[in-house]
Amino acid sequence: MNKFLVCRKMRFGAPQTALSLFSSFNLSSRSLHSLPFATVEAEAISGSQPAEVQNLVQGKWTGSSCWNTIVDPLNGEPFMKVAEVDETGIQPFVESLSRCPKHGLHNPFKDPERYLLFGDISAKAAHMLSLPKVADFFTRLIQRVAPKSYQQAFGEVYVTQKFLENFSGDQVRFLARSFGVPGNHLGQQSHGFRWPYGPVAIITPFNFPLEIPVLQLMGALYMGNKPVLKVDSKVSLVMEQMTRLLHYCGLPVEDVDFINSDGKTMNKLLLEANPRMTLFTGSSRVADKLAVDLKGRIKLEDAGFDWKILGPDVQEEDYVAWVCDQDAYACSGQKCSAQSILFMHENWSKSSLISKLKDLAERRKLEDLTIGPVLTFTTEAILEHMNKLLQIPGSKLLFGGERLKNHSIPPVYGAIKPTAIYVPVEELLKDNNYDLVTKEIFGPFQVVTEYSKEQLPLVLDALERMHTHLTAAVVSNDLHFLQEVLGKSVNGTTYAGLRARTTGAPQNHWFGPAGDPRGAGIGTPEAIKLVWSCHREIIYDFGPVPRQWEIPPST
Repeated sequence: MNKFLVCRKMRFGAPQTALSLFSSFNLSSRSLHSLPFATVEAEAISGSQPAEVQNLVQGKWTGSSCWNTIVDPLNGEPFMKVAEVDETGIQPFVESLSRCPKHGLHNPFKDPERYLLFGDISAKAAHMLSLPKVADFFTRLIQRVAPKSYQQAFGEVYVTQKFLENFSGDQVRFLARSFGVPGNHLGQQSHGFRWPYGPVAIITPFNFPLEIPVLQLMGALYMGNKPVLKVDSKVSLVMEQMTRLLHYCGLPVEDVDFINSDGKTMNKLLLEANPRMTLFTGSSRVADKLAVDLKGRIKLEDAGFDWKILGPDVQEEDYVAWVCDQDAYACSGQKCSAQSILFMHENWSKSSLISKLKDLAERRKLEDLTIGPVLTFTTEAILEHMNKLLQIPGSKLLFGGERLKNHSIPPVYGAIKPTAIYVPVEELLKDNNYDLVTKEIFGPFQVVTEYSKEQLPLVLDALERMHTHLTAAVVSNDLHFLQEVLGKSVNGTTYAGLRARTTGAPQNHWFGPAGDPRGAGIGTPEAIKLVWSCHREIIYDFGPVPRQWEIPPST
Protein backbone atom coordinates (compact mmCIF):
# COMPACT_ATOMS: atom_id res chain seq x y z
CA MET A 1 0.00 0.00 0.00
CA ASN A 2 1.34 3.46 -0.89
CA LYS A 3 1.02 5.82 2.02
CA PHE A 4 1.71 9.53 2.16
CA LEU A 5 1.71 10.95 5.65
CA VAL A 6 0.48 14.46 6.27
CA CYS A 7 4.05 15.61 6.85
CA ARG A 8 4.89 14.50 3.30
CA LYS A 9 2.32 16.55 1.43
CA MET A 10 3.49 16.19 -2.14
CA ARG A 11 1.64 18.48 -4.48
CA PHE A 12 1.58 18.30 -8.23
CA GLY A 13 -0.22 20.39 -10.82
CA ALA A 14 -3.58 18.88 -11.76
CA PRO A 15 -4.30 18.00 -15.38
CA GLN A 16 -7.26 20.27 -16.00
CA THR A 17 -8.79 18.01 -18.64
CA ALA A 18 -8.94 14.95 -16.38
CA LEU A 19 -10.05 16.72 -13.23
CA SER A 20 -12.71 18.64 -15.12
CA LEU A 21 -14.59 15.36 -15.44
CA PHE A 22 -15.45 15.69 -11.77
CA SER A 23 -16.60 19.30 -11.85
CA SER A 24 -18.58 19.34 -15.08
CA PHE A 25 -21.74 17.97 -13.45
CA ASN A 26 -24.23 20.45 -12.05
CA LEU A 27 -23.60 20.33 -8.30
CA SER A 28 -26.98 21.83 -7.45
CA SER A 29 -28.67 18.76 -8.91
CA ARG A 30 -26.40 16.56 -6.83
CA SER A 31 -26.80 18.15 -3.41
CA LEU A 32 -26.38 15.95 -0.37
CA HIS A 33 -30.00 16.71 0.52
CA SER A 34 -31.06 14.51 -2.41
CA LEU A 35 -28.86 11.64 -1.18
CA PRO A 36 -29.79 11.16 2.47
CA PHE A 37 -27.18 8.44 3.06
CA ALA A 38 -24.17 10.30 1.63
CA THR A 39 -21.57 12.16 3.69
CA VAL A 40 -19.41 13.35 0.76
CA GLU A 41 -19.76 14.86 -2.69
CA ALA A 42 -17.64 13.05 -5.25
CA GLU A 43 -16.85 16.15 -7.30
CA ALA A 44 -15.88 18.20 -4.26
CA ILE A 45 -13.19 15.85 -2.95
CA SER A 46 -9.83 17.59 -3.30
CA GLY A 47 -6.66 18.59 -1.51
CA SER A 48 -8.45 21.58 -0.04
CA GLN A 49 -11.55 19.58 0.87
CA PRO A 50 -10.40 16.03 1.68
CA ALA A 51 -12.88 13.25 2.32
CA GLU A 52 -12.80 11.28 5.57
CA VAL A 53 -13.39 7.54 5.80
CA GLN A 54 -14.51 6.02 9.10
CA ASN A 55 -14.72 2.53 10.56
CA LEU A 56 -17.88 0.71 11.63
CA VAL A 57 -17.81 -1.65 14.60
CA GLN A 58 -20.54 -2.93 16.90
CA GLY A 59 -23.05 -0.70 15.13
CA LYS A 60 -21.14 2.58 15.53
CA TRP A 61 -19.13 4.67 13.08
CA THR A 62 -15.77 5.58 14.60
CA GLY A 63 -12.65 7.52 13.75
CA SER A 64 -9.08 6.63 14.70
CA SER A 65 -6.03 8.13 16.33
CA CYS A 66 -4.14 7.22 13.14
CA TRP A 67 -5.25 8.84 9.91
CA ASN A 68 -3.71 7.57 6.69
CA THR A 69 -3.56 10.30 4.07
CA ILE A 70 -4.24 9.05 0.55
CA VAL A 71 -2.96 11.03 -2.43
CA ASP A 72 -5.04 11.84 -5.46
CA PRO A 73 -3.92 9.43 -8.21
CA LEU A 74 -4.39 12.19 -10.79
CA ASN A 75 -2.39 14.99 -9.20
CA GLY A 76 -0.72 13.79 -6.02
CA GLU A 77 -2.64 16.04 -3.63
CA PRO A 78 -3.61 14.48 -0.27
CA PHE A 79 -7.35 14.23 -0.93
CA MET A 80 -8.57 11.55 1.50
CA LYS A 81 -8.01 10.81 5.17
CA VAL A 82 -8.72 7.24 6.20
CA ALA A 83 -9.19 6.36 9.87
CA GLU A 84 -6.93 3.32 9.95
CA VAL A 85 -7.00 0.94 12.89
CA ASP A 86 -3.59 -0.22 14.09
CA GLU A 87 -2.77 -3.42 15.96
CA THR A 88 -3.67 -1.85 19.31
CA GLY A 89 -7.17 -0.99 18.11
CA ILE A 90 -8.48 -4.31 16.85
CA GLN A 91 -10.07 -5.51 20.09
CA PRO A 92 -13.55 -4.06 19.41
CA PHE A 93 -13.58 -5.90 16.08
CA VAL A 94 -12.43 -9.13 17.73
CA GLU A 95 -15.18 -8.81 20.33
CA SER A 96 -17.79 -8.03 17.70
CA LEU A 97 -17.02 -11.15 15.67
CA SER A 98 -16.80 -13.30 18.79
CA ARG A 99 -20.42 -12.41 19.64
CA CYS A 100 -21.62 -14.14 16.51
CA PRO A 101 -22.18 -17.87 17.12
CA LYS A 102 -20.98 -20.52 14.67
CA HIS A 103 -24.56 -21.16 13.64
CA GLY A 104 -24.80 -17.59 12.36
CA LEU A 105 -27.24 -14.72 12.70
CA HIS A 106 -29.87 -16.76 10.93
CA ASN A 107 -30.25 -20.22 9.44
CA PRO A 108 -33.17 -22.44 8.33
CA PHE A 109 -34.09 -23.11 11.98
CA LYS A 110 -33.24 -19.72 13.48
CA ASP A 111 -34.80 -16.35 12.65
CA PRO A 112 -35.84 -17.31 9.10
CA GLU A 113 -37.58 -13.92 8.87
CA ARG A 114 -34.12 -12.49 8.15
CA TYR A 115 -34.11 -14.20 4.75
CA LEU A 116 -37.12 -12.03 3.92
CA LEU A 117 -35.45 -8.99 5.45
CA PHE A 118 -32.49 -9.28 3.13
CA GLY A 119 -34.75 -9.76 0.15
CA ASP A 120 -36.34 -6.43 1.05
CA ILE A 121 -32.98 -4.74 1.64
CA SER A 122 -31.79 -5.92 -1.76
CA ALA A 123 -34.93 -4.62 -3.45
CA LYS A 124 -34.58 -1.20 -1.82
CA ALA A 125 -30.84 -0.96 -2.54
CA ALA A 126 -31.38 -2.01 -6.16
CA HIS A 127 -33.99 0.71 -6.52
CA MET A 128 -31.64 3.28 -5.03
CA LEU A 129 -28.84 2.38 -7.44
CA SER A 130 -31.30 2.60 -10.34
CA LEU A 131 -31.90 6.28 -9.57
CA PRO A 132 -29.78 8.43 -11.93
CA LYS A 133 -28.49 10.68 -9.13
CA VAL A 134 -27.39 7.74 -6.99
CA ALA A 135 -25.87 5.86 -9.91
CA ASP A 136 -23.96 8.98 -10.96
CA PHE A 137 -22.78 9.56 -7.39
CA PHE A 138 -21.19 6.12 -7.12
CA THR A 139 -19.86 6.20 -10.69
CA ARG A 140 -18.02 9.45 -10.06
CA LEU A 141 -16.88 8.31 -6.63
CA ILE A 142 -15.31 5.24 -8.25
CA GLN A 143 -13.66 7.44 -10.86
CA ARG A 144 -12.30 9.69 -8.17
CA VAL A 145 -10.47 6.99 -6.22
CA ALA A 146 -9.66 4.45 -8.98
CA PRO A 147 -9.59 6.52 -12.17
CA LYS A 148 -11.24 4.78 -15.11
CA SER A 149 -13.57 5.96 -17.83
CA TYR A 150 -17.12 6.92 -16.88
CA GLN A 151 -18.50 3.95 -18.82
CA GLN A 152 -16.19 1.48 -17.04
CA ALA A 153 -17.03 2.93 -13.62
CA PHE A 154 -20.75 2.95 -14.38
CA GLY A 155 -20.45 -0.72 -15.38
CA GLU A 156 -19.65 -1.53 -11.74
CA VAL A 157 -22.73 0.31 -10.55
CA TYR A 158 -24.92 -1.37 -13.15
CA VAL A 159 -23.72 -4.90 -12.36
CA THR A 160 -24.16 -4.26 -8.62
CA GLN A 161 -27.68 -2.93 -9.15
CA LYS A 162 -28.66 -5.93 -11.28
CA PHE A 163 -27.17 -8.33 -8.70
CA LEU A 164 -29.30 -6.74 -5.98
CA GLU A 165 -32.34 -7.00 -8.21
CA ASN A 166 -31.60 -10.70 -8.74
CA PHE A 167 -31.72 -11.34 -4.99
CA SER A 168 -34.81 -9.33 -4.16
CA GLY A 169 -38.04 -10.75 -2.82
CA ASP A 170 -37.92 -14.50 -2.16
CA GLN A 171 -34.61 -15.12 -3.90
CA VAL A 172 -32.58 -14.91 -0.67
CA ARG A 173 -34.53 -17.70 1.02
CA PHE A 174 -34.26 -19.79 -2.15
CA LEU A 175 -30.48 -19.74 -1.56
CA ALA A 176 -31.15 -21.82 1.57
CA ARG A 177 -33.25 -24.40 -0.25
CA SER A 178 -32.89 -27.86 1.36
CA PHE A 179 -33.52 -31.37 0.09
CA GLY A 180 -34.85 -34.55 1.63
CA VAL A 181 -34.03 -38.23 0.99
CA PRO A 182 -36.19 -41.13 2.22
CA GLY A 183 -34.59 -43.14 5.01
CA ASN A 184 -34.33 -46.88 5.70
CA HIS A 185 -37.53 -47.20 7.69
CA LEU A 186 -40.72 -45.39 8.62
CA GLY A 187 -40.04 -42.11 10.40
CA GLN A 188 -36.49 -41.69 9.05
CA GLN A 189 -35.54 -39.02 6.52
CA SER A 190 -32.26 -37.22 5.84
CA HIS A 191 -32.29 -33.54 4.99
CA GLY A 192 -29.46 -31.47 3.55
CA PHE A 193 -29.30 -27.79 4.54
CA ARG A 194 -27.11 -24.81 3.57
CA TRP A 195 -25.60 -23.58 6.81
CA PRO A 196 -23.76 -20.33 7.60
CA TYR A 197 -20.25 -20.20 9.01
CA GLY A 198 -21.10 -17.45 11.51
CA PRO A 199 -18.24 -14.96 11.95
CA VAL A 200 -16.50 -14.36 8.61
CA ALA A 201 -14.11 -11.88 6.98
CA ILE A 202 -13.99 -10.29 3.53
CA ILE A 203 -10.86 -8.70 2.03
CA THR A 204 -11.17 -7.02 -1.36
CA PRO A 205 -8.81 -5.03 -3.64
CA PHE A 206 -8.77 -1.55 -5.13
CA ASN A 207 -9.69 -2.19 -8.74
CA PHE A 208 -13.44 -2.77 -8.29
CA PRO A 209 -14.23 -0.73 -5.19
CA LEU A 210 -18.00 -1.25 -5.39
CA GLU A 211 -18.82 -4.43 -7.31
CA ILE A 212 -16.56 -6.99 -5.64
CA PRO A 213 -17.17 -5.98 -1.99
CA VAL A 214 -20.94 -5.52 -2.41
CA LEU A 215 -21.47 -8.86 -4.15
CA GLN A 216 -19.39 -10.77 -1.60
CA LEU A 217 -20.74 -8.84 1.38
CA MET A 218 -24.36 -9.42 0.43
CA GLY A 219 -23.71 -13.08 -0.31
CA ALA A 220 -22.25 -13.48 3.17
CA LEU A 221 -25.23 -11.72 4.75
CA TYR A 222 -27.83 -13.64 2.74
CA MET A 223 -26.56 -16.95 4.11
CA GLY A 224 -26.65 -15.79 7.74
CA ASN A 225 -23.03 -14.81 8.43
CA LYS A 226 -21.67 -11.77 10.25
CA PRO A 227 -18.81 -10.29 8.19
CA VAL A 228 -16.00 -7.89 8.91
CA LEU A 229 -15.15 -6.13 5.65
CA LYS A 230 -11.78 -4.67 4.67
CA VAL A 231 -11.36 -2.83 1.38
CA ASP A 232 -8.06 -1.38 0.14
CA SER A 233 -7.74 1.99 1.91
CA LYS A 234 -7.07 3.77 -1.38
CA VAL A 235 -10.68 3.16 -2.40
CA SER A 236 -12.52 2.32 0.83
CA LEU A 237 -14.51 5.56 0.64
CA VAL A 238 -16.76 3.95 -1.99
CA MET A 239 -17.73 1.04 0.23
CA GLU A 240 -18.10 3.26 3.28
CA GLN A 241 -20.74 5.24 1.38
CA MET A 242 -22.37 2.06 0.08
CA THR A 243 -22.60 0.68 3.62
CA ARG A 244 -24.40 3.87 4.65
CA LEU A 245 -26.80 3.35 1.73
CA LEU A 246 -27.47 -0.22 2.90
CA HIS A 247 -28.22 1.07 6.39
CA TYR A 248 -30.63 3.54 4.83
CA CYS A 249 -32.28 0.57 3.06
CA GLY A 250 -32.78 -1.33 6.31
CA LEU A 251 -29.54 -3.23 6.98
CA PRO A 252 -29.18 -3.60 10.77
CA VAL A 253 -26.14 -1.56 11.78
CA GLU A 254 -24.70 -4.37 13.92
CA ASP A 255 -24.71 -6.91 11.09
CA VAL A 256 -21.51 -5.71 9.37
CA ASP A 257 -18.21 -4.38 10.69
CA PHE A 258 -16.12 -2.21 8.36
CA ILE A 259 -12.41 -1.78 9.07
CA ASN A 260 -9.65 0.28 7.52
CA SER A 261 -6.16 -1.00 8.26
CA ASP A 262 -2.90 -2.08 6.71
CA GLY A 263 -2.25 -5.71 5.84
CA LYS A 264 -0.28 -6.49 8.97
CA THR A 265 -3.06 -5.27 11.26
CA MET A 266 -5.70 -7.18 9.32
CA ASN A 267 -3.62 -10.33 9.55
CA LYS A 268 -3.46 -9.93 13.33
CA LEU A 269 -7.21 -9.38 13.49
CA LEU A 270 -7.83 -12.58 11.54
CA LEU A 271 -5.56 -14.59 13.83
CA GLU A 272 -7.15 -13.24 17.01
CA ALA A 273 -10.79 -13.15 15.91
CA ASN A 274 -10.48 -16.55 14.20
CA PRO A 275 -13.31 -16.13 11.66
CA ARG A 276 -14.77 -19.40 10.46
CA MET A 277 -14.21 -18.42 6.82
CA THR A 278 -12.33 -15.63 5.03
CA LEU A 279 -12.89 -14.51 1.45
CA PHE A 280 -9.78 -12.98 -0.09
CA THR A 281 -9.59 -11.30 -3.49
CA GLY A 282 -6.11 -10.13 -4.41
CA SER A 283 -2.54 -11.22 -5.01
CA SER A 284 -1.55 -14.90 -5.08
CA ARG A 285 1.35 -14.25 -2.72
CA VAL A 286 -0.87 -12.87 0.04
CA ALA A 287 -3.49 -15.53 -0.68
CA ASP A 288 -1.00 -18.34 -0.08
CA LYS A 289 0.18 -16.76 3.17
CA LEU A 290 -3.38 -16.40 4.45
CA ALA A 291 -4.19 -19.99 3.51
CA VAL A 292 -1.41 -21.13 5.86
CA ASP A 293 -2.16 -18.63 8.63
CA LEU A 294 -5.87 -19.47 8.63
CA LYS A 295 -5.31 -23.23 8.37
CA GLY A 296 -7.17 -23.45 5.08
CA ARG A 297 -10.37 -21.74 6.24
CA ILE A 298 -10.35 -19.49 3.20
CA LYS A 299 -11.79 -18.97 -0.26
CA LEU A 300 -9.70 -17.24 -2.89
CA GLU A 301 -10.18 -15.27 -6.03
CA ASP A 302 -6.53 -14.55 -6.54
CA ALA A 303 -4.59 -12.95 -9.37
CA GLY A 304 -5.01 -14.06 -12.95
CA PHE A 305 -2.53 -14.24 -15.81
CA ASP A 306 -5.40 -14.56 -18.24
CA TRP A 307 -5.04 -15.85 -21.77
CA LYS A 308 -6.84 -15.50 -25.07
CA ILE A 309 -6.38 -17.82 -28.04
CA LEU A 310 -7.36 -16.74 -31.53
CA GLY A 311 -8.27 -19.82 -33.57
CA PRO A 312 -7.59 -20.52 -37.24
CA ASP A 313 -10.79 -18.96 -38.59
CA VAL A 314 -10.14 -15.29 -39.29
CA GLN A 315 -13.28 -13.13 -39.44
CA GLU A 316 -14.73 -9.90 -38.09
CA GLU A 317 -11.26 -8.36 -37.62
CA ASP A 318 -12.55 -5.00 -36.38
CA TYR A 319 -14.71 -6.62 -33.72
CA VAL A 320 -12.03 -9.02 -32.51
CA ALA A 321 -9.46 -6.20 -32.36
CA TRP A 322 -11.86 -4.03 -30.36
CA VAL A 323 -12.53 -6.81 -27.84
CA CYS A 324 -8.78 -7.45 -27.50
CA ASP A 325 -8.22 -3.76 -26.81
CA GLN A 326 -10.98 -3.68 -24.21
CA ASP A 327 -9.74 -6.86 -22.53
CA ALA A 328 -6.13 -5.70 -22.32
CA TYR A 329 -6.42 -1.96 -21.70
CA ALA A 330 -9.82 -0.95 -20.25
CA CYS A 331 -9.37 0.27 -16.65
CA SER A 332 -5.71 0.63 -17.64
CA GLY A 333 -5.45 -3.15 -17.54
CA GLN A 334 -6.20 -3.21 -13.82
CA LYS A 335 -8.66 -6.10 -13.87
CA CYS A 336 -7.96 -9.55 -12.51
CA SER A 337 -9.60 -10.74 -15.73
CA ALA A 338 -7.49 -8.57 -18.04
CA GLN A 339 -6.01 -10.17 -21.14
CA SER A 340 -2.38 -10.82 -20.17
CA ILE A 341 -1.31 -12.90 -23.15
CA LEU A 342 -2.68 -13.28 -26.67
CA PHE A 343 -1.95 -16.51 -28.58
CA MET A 344 -2.53 -15.64 -32.20
CA HIS A 345 -2.92 -18.30 -34.91
CA GLU A 346 -0.63 -17.62 -37.85
CA ASN A 347 -3.70 -16.89 -39.99
CA TRP A 348 -4.42 -13.91 -37.74
CA SER A 349 -0.82 -12.70 -37.93
CA LYS A 350 -1.30 -12.36 -41.69
CA SER A 351 -4.34 -10.14 -41.10
CA SER A 352 -4.45 -6.49 -40.05
CA LEU A 353 -5.24 -7.39 -36.43
CA ILE A 354 -2.06 -6.01 -34.84
CA SER A 355 -2.23 -2.72 -36.74
CA LYS A 356 -5.90 -2.36 -35.76
CA LEU A 357 -5.07 -3.17 -32.14
CA LYS A 358 -2.29 -0.57 -32.22
CA ASP A 359 -4.67 2.08 -33.58
CA LEU A 360 -7.26 1.31 -30.92
CA ALA A 361 -4.67 1.45 -28.13
CA GLU A 362 -3.31 4.77 -29.36
CA ARG A 363 -6.70 6.47 -29.22
CA ARG A 364 -6.83 5.97 -25.43
CA LYS A 365 -6.02 9.14 -23.52
CA LEU A 366 -5.80 10.46 -20.00
CA GLU A 367 -8.32 13.24 -20.68
CA ASP A 368 -11.24 10.79 -20.65
CA LEU A 369 -9.53 8.26 -18.36
CA THR A 370 -9.54 5.53 -21.02
CA ILE A 371 -5.94 5.26 -19.88
CA GLY A 372 -4.88 6.36 -16.43
CA PRO A 373 -2.72 5.78 -13.38
CA VAL A 374 -1.56 2.28 -12.48
CA LEU A 375 -1.99 1.95 -8.72
CA THR A 376 0.19 -1.07 -7.96
CA PHE A 377 3.17 -0.71 -10.32
CA THR A 378 5.40 2.30 -10.90
CA THR A 379 6.31 3.36 -14.42
CA GLU A 380 9.90 2.30 -13.79
CA ALA A 381 8.84 -1.19 -12.69
CA ILE A 382 6.72 -1.70 -15.82
CA LEU A 383 9.47 -0.47 -18.14
CA GLU A 384 12.03 -2.64 -16.37
CA HIS A 385 9.84 -5.70 -16.95
CA MET A 386 9.38 -4.70 -20.58
CA ASN A 387 13.14 -4.40 -21.10
CA LYS A 388 13.70 -7.86 -19.64
CA LEU A 389 11.19 -9.31 -22.09
CA LEU A 390 12.89 -7.53 -24.98
CA GLN A 391 16.13 -9.35 -24.16
CA ILE A 392 14.48 -12.66 -25.13
CA PRO A 393 15.66 -13.69 -28.63
CA GLY A 394 13.10 -12.79 -31.28
CA SER A 395 11.02 -10.54 -29.02
CA LYS A 396 10.00 -7.05 -30.12
CA LEU A 397 7.91 -4.07 -29.11
CA LEU A 398 4.64 -4.04 -31.06
CA PHE A 399 3.43 -0.70 -29.70
CA GLY A 400 3.48 1.45 -26.58
CA GLY A 401 6.38 1.06 -24.22
CA GLU A 402 6.51 4.78 -23.44
CA ARG A 403 5.63 6.93 -20.47
CA LEU A 404 2.47 9.01 -20.60
CA LYS A 405 3.23 12.66 -21.28
CA ASN A 406 1.78 15.93 -20.01
CA HIS A 407 0.35 14.59 -16.78
CA SER A 408 0.69 15.08 -13.04
CA ILE A 409 0.23 11.48 -11.88
CA PRO A 410 2.44 11.10 -8.78
CA PRO A 411 5.56 8.94 -9.23
CA VAL A 412 4.33 6.36 -6.71
CA TYR A 413 1.90 5.25 -9.44
CA GLY A 414 2.49 4.07 -12.99
CA ALA A 415 1.79 6.15 -16.08
CA ILE A 416 2.46 4.27 -19.29
CA LYS A 417 0.92 3.98 -22.75
CA PRO A 418 -0.91 0.74 -23.61
CA THR A 419 1.87 -1.72 -24.42
CA ALA A 420 2.23 -5.03 -26.27
CA ILE A 421 5.40 -7.13 -26.50
CA TYR A 422 5.82 -9.99 -28.99
CA VAL A 423 7.64 -13.10 -27.71
CA PRO A 424 8.12 -16.20 -29.93
CA VAL A 425 6.15 -19.17 -28.60
CA GLU A 426 9.24 -21.43 -28.59
CA GLU A 427 11.12 -18.92 -26.44
CA LEU A 428 8.13 -18.41 -24.17
CA LEU A 429 8.17 -22.08 -23.14
CA LYS A 430 11.86 -22.22 -22.23
CA ASP A 431 12.40 -22.74 -18.51
CA ASN A 432 14.52 -19.61 -18.15
CA ASN A 433 11.85 -17.46 -19.83
CA TYR A 434 8.47 -18.88 -18.81
CA ASP A 435 8.17 -17.33 -15.35
CA LEU A 436 9.24 -13.95 -16.69
CA VAL A 437 6.80 -14.00 -19.61
CA THR A 438 3.88 -15.12 -17.45
CA LYS A 439 4.46 -12.59 -14.67
CA GLU A 440 1.26 -10.61 -14.20
CA ILE A 441 1.69 -6.88 -14.69
CA PHE A 442 -1.42 -5.28 -13.27
CA GLY A 443 -1.50 -2.51 -15.83
CA PRO A 444 -1.95 -1.74 -19.56
CA PHE A 445 0.53 -4.42 -20.65
CA GLN A 446 0.23 -7.67 -22.59
CA VAL A 447 2.36 -10.32 -24.27
CA VAL A 448 1.52 -11.41 -27.83
CA THR A 449 2.74 -14.57 -29.50
CA GLU A 450 2.03 -16.53 -32.68
CA TYR A 451 1.52 -20.24 -33.27
CA SER A 452 0.90 -22.58 -36.20
CA LYS A 453 -1.46 -25.55 -36.37
CA GLU A 454 1.44 -27.86 -35.53
CA GLN A 455 2.37 -25.67 -32.52
CA LEU A 456 -1.03 -25.85 -30.79
CA PRO A 457 0.36 -28.49 -28.36
CA LEU A 458 2.98 -25.91 -27.31
CA VAL A 459 0.21 -23.43 -26.56
CA LEU A 460 -1.71 -25.99 -24.53
CA ASP A 461 1.48 -26.81 -22.64
CA ALA A 462 1.88 -23.12 -21.81
CA LEU A 463 -1.66 -23.08 -20.40
CA GLU A 464 -1.04 -26.23 -18.35
CA ARG A 465 2.01 -24.68 -16.69
CA MET A 466 0.21 -21.56 -15.50
CA HIS A 467 -0.49 -21.27 -11.78
CA THR A 468 -3.70 -19.25 -11.81
CA HIS A 469 -6.80 -20.13 -13.79
CA LEU A 470 -9.29 -17.30 -13.60
CA THR A 471 -10.58 -16.15 -17.01
CA ALA A 472 -9.81 -17.15 -20.58
CA ALA A 473 -11.13 -16.76 -24.11
CA VAL A 474 -11.05 -19.04 -27.15
CA VAL A 475 -11.96 -16.86 -30.12
CA SER A 476 -13.17 -19.22 -32.81
CA ASN A 477 -16.32 -20.66 -34.33
CA ASP A 478 -14.43 -23.84 -35.30
CA LEU A 479 -16.12 -26.44 -33.08
CA HIS A 480 -13.31 -28.99 -33.33
CA PHE A 481 -10.75 -26.35 -32.36
CA LEU A 482 -12.92 -25.24 -29.44
CA GLN A 483 -13.29 -28.80 -28.21
CA GLU A 484 -9.53 -29.33 -28.34
CA VAL A 485 -8.70 -26.20 -26.34
CA LEU A 486 -11.61 -26.32 -23.88
CA GLY A 487 -10.97 -29.99 -23.16
CA LYS A 488 -7.33 -29.32 -22.29
CA SER A 489 -7.65 -26.16 -20.19
CA VAL A 490 -8.94 -25.25 -16.75
CA ASN A 491 -9.93 -21.59 -16.32
CA GLY A 492 -13.06 -21.12 -14.23
CA THR A 493 -14.66 -18.43 -16.38
CA THR A 494 -13.96 -19.23 -20.03
CA TYR A 495 -15.62 -17.55 -23.00
CA ALA A 496 -15.76 -19.49 -26.26
CA GLY A 497 -16.76 -18.43 -29.75
CA LEU A 498 -16.14 -15.54 -32.09
CA ARG A 499 -17.29 -12.97 -29.54
CA ALA A 500 -15.27 -14.45 -26.67
CA ARG A 501 -13.66 -12.06 -24.22
CA THR A 502 -11.82 -12.27 -20.89
CA THR A 503 -13.29 -9.24 -19.09
CA GLY A 504 -16.66 -7.63 -18.50
CA ALA A 505 -18.34 -10.40 -16.51
CA PRO A 506 -21.96 -9.49 -15.75
CA GLN A 507 -23.95 -10.61 -12.72
CA ASN A 508 -25.71 -13.46 -14.51
CA HIS A 509 -22.88 -16.00 -14.64
CA TRP A 510 -20.24 -17.43 -12.34
CA PHE A 511 -17.02 -15.47 -12.13
CA GLY A 512 -14.11 -17.17 -10.41
CA PRO A 513 -11.14 -19.49 -10.82
CA ALA A 514 -11.15 -23.26 -11.27
CA GLY A 515 -8.66 -26.01 -10.51
CA ASP A 516 -8.14 -24.98 -6.89
CA PRO A 517 -10.30 -26.27 -4.01
CA ARG A 518 -9.90 -22.86 -2.39
CA GLY A 519 -11.41 -21.11 -5.42
CA ALA A 520 -14.18 -18.56 -4.79
CA GLY A 521 -16.95 -17.51 -7.13
CA ILE A 522 -19.01 -14.37 -7.30
CA GLY A 523 -22.37 -13.27 -8.63
CA THR A 524 -24.60 -16.34 -8.89
CA PRO A 525 -26.60 -18.50 -6.46
CA GLU A 526 -24.02 -21.27 -6.95
CA ALA A 527 -21.19 -18.89 -6.07
CA ILE A 528 -22.95 -17.60 -2.94
CA LYS A 529 -23.78 -21.09 -1.69
CA LEU A 530 -20.24 -22.37 -2.36
CA VAL A 531 -18.44 -19.47 -0.68
CA TRP A 532 -20.76 -18.42 2.11
CA SER A 533 -22.38 -21.60 3.34
CA CYS A 534 -21.51 -25.20 4.08
CA HIS A 535 -23.55 -28.39 3.95
CA ARG A 536 -25.29 -29.68 7.05
CA GLU A 537 -27.17 -32.98 7.08
CA ILE A 538 -29.92 -33.54 9.64
CA ILE A 539 -31.40 -37.04 9.86
CA TYR A 540 -34.86 -37.22 11.37
CA ASP A 541 -35.65 -40.58 12.95
CA PHE A 542 -38.95 -40.45 14.81
CA GLY A 543 -39.85 -44.10 14.74
CA PRO A 544 -41.99 -45.97 15.56
CA VAL A 545 -39.80 -48.68 17.06
CA PRO A 546 -40.96 -52.10 15.69
CA ARG A 547 -43.37 -54.01 17.90
CA GLN A 548 -41.84 -56.73 20.05
CA TRP A 549 -38.39 -55.22 19.48
CA GLU A 550 -35.73 -56.74 21.74
CA ILE A 551 -32.15 -55.71 22.49
CA PRO A 552 -29.97 -57.57 19.97
CA PRO A 553 -26.62 -59.22 20.73
CA SER A 554 -23.54 -56.98 20.89
CA THR A 555 -21.75 -56.45 17.56
